Amino acid sequence: MRTADLLPLAVAIPLLGAAVLAVAGRWLPRRGRDALATLWAAADVVCLCALWARTGSDGRAVSWLGDWTPTGGHSVGIVLVADRIGSGLALLVTVLVLAVLCYSWRYFDEPSGEHGGMFPALLLLFEAGMCGFALTGDLFDAFVFFELMGAVAYALTGYRIEDPRPLQGALAFGLVNSAAAYLSLVGIGLLYARTGELGLAQIGAALDERAAAGHGRDALVVIAFVLVLAGPLVKAAAAPFHFWLPDAHAVAPSPVCMLLSGVMVELGLYGVARIHRVVFAGAGGLPDAVVRDTLLAVGVVTALVGAAMCWEQRHLKRMLAFSTVGHVGLFLIGAALLDPAGLSGAAVYVAGHAGAKAALFGLTGVLLDRYGSVDEHGLHGRARELRLPGVLFVLGALALAGLPPYGTGLGKAVAEEAAGRELGWLPVVFVLVSALTGGAVLRAGLRVFGGFGLPPIERPEVAATTGEGEGPEIRPAEGRVPKPMVVVPALLLAGCLSVGVLPGVGRALASAAAVFTDRAGYLADVLGHPGPPPAPAPEAWWTASGVGLGLLSALLAVAFATAAVRRDPRRGTGGLYRRAVLPLRRLHSGLLGDYVAWLAVGLAAMLVTLMAQL
Repeated sequence: MRTADLLPLAVAIPLLGAAVLAVAGRWLPRRGRDALATLWAAADVVCLCALWARTGSDGRAVSWLGDWTPTGGHSVGIVLVADRIGSGLALLVTVLVLAVLCYSWRYFDEPSGEHGGMFPALLLLFEAGMCGFALTGDLFDAFVFFELMGAVAYALTGYRIEDPRPLQGALAFGLVNSAAAYLSLVGIGLLYARTGELGLAQIGAALDERAAAGHGRDALVVIAFVLVLAGPLVKAAAAPFHFWLPDAHAVAPSPVCMLLSGVMVELGLYGVARIHRVVFAGAGGLPDAVVRDTLLAVGVVTALVGAAMCWEQRHLKRMLAFSTVGHVGLFLIGAALLDPAGLSGAAVYVAGHAGAKAALFGLTGVLLDRYGSVDEHGLHGRARELRLPGVLFVLGALALAGLPPYGTGLGKAVAEEAAGRELGWLPVVFVLVSALTGGAVLRAGLRVFGGFGLPPIERPEVAATTGEGEGPEIRPAEGRVPKPMVVVPALLLAGCLSVGVLPGVGRALASAAAVFTDRAGYLADVLGHPGPPPAPAPEAWWTASGVGLGLLSALLAVAFATAAVRRDPRRGTGGLYRRAVLPLRRLHSGLLGDYVAWLAVGLAAMLVTLMAQL
């Protein structure tokens, strides 16, 4: 089979599997549905493994569906393009979907009949949308796949329709993301009106031709850039577009959270990087320095807001969701450097974070299954009997903190070294954010699984983040924890560790980053003419400074967690908390109108910032 044939197959396999499960699931018993869904997900893993291996030797794989290839540089056909960043992200999607399906073998008691098999069918449909978004080379089709994975994510978030809270979280998730998606569609329309093209490479080439003909960039290009990136930035939960994410994670089933934080959010960052690099990084787009400064500012604000809010949470799912926001800021800093070194660090960081964060959400699901609660205060000391989940939870917290030799530590080391060459103070942000997020999760683990410290005292000034007195997520507790719910998180943490200890992984992702940033090569491969070789691959391996900063952030995380556990709960909050943290908490009101307002404010600020620099 040709490499190009694997691209449509990677999307078609889960689509067909979802259709088969939606029909056959009505008659199959529970084990039959689980086996069928698992086999279908495994088939897509095999397909993406083959695509990953072949794009390593071929550089990029291009597939024009129906053989509608370009003529004279123009085409109306649909194109799929895979380099190792795109195919690697799609492979990560398939691996996590397979892990979630195995984790969920005993998580839901789905009846047979009309609705049997709907949960695994939705997961496969979600997989198809995410893989299509990672592999498409067409801007309009990126919007289509964006909406497909979004619509399925909304349904999965509100899957437990008998409880109004998931429906409310899914509604906020859906409306904010859909509003951003339609703004992106307006931006796509502006670019189509200007260039007459919808393919990423064709739009980029057309803008370059206009610049060569003496037509410089104008306000339309800048506005289109901001609008097109609205959808991916909201999906990535970059501040101030992140408000929907903790609300959705707090109410979504734990297996769904494993995918939302493990890979869907990261797809938003991939969209930002891909669209900018191919469409707007040429002579007809925006200067790299302007985009770099703007995205770096967004990344730093996102990282600090996520870390501060993560430390303040007692709801474990919200805590993990805000830690995702904090790490998204770090990923964005690496990608915003617009060079292979920063991007390779972000890619390694994403790969390691996916395993650690999905494992932590899976272990939170264990607590929910066993005790019917995910409240750090209410669970104080109750999970001492769960020794293996407790050990895994602590290891996951240390992985979030960037402890070597975890993959998160390696990605952090590579990204912060590249960021330090750009701005000397950026490594401080990496260390602080990693320490706060890892320390918050470690604090919860020590209290819940170890019973350390005195039980916290309820304080009226520490309001719930929704502003509506939200309690911890509760459902009827099960007696015995199913084995897949512990084995799968253990394997995911092992995968996170392997990213940091296997030199081939970092080397492959560094080479992939060099290909990803090669805009001329991308345009040449898609449009069918020879292009220059990519830049040399950077080094993506441990250095003495990287190990030292990783150990520092892990030690700080331990210090923060220990201090929080040992703190006398009778002591009140300090002045700094009341002046800085409480106002930040109040911004997360849980009100949909506020979230839409922040969407408008964020896009307006981004547009003004770009125009001011131009």
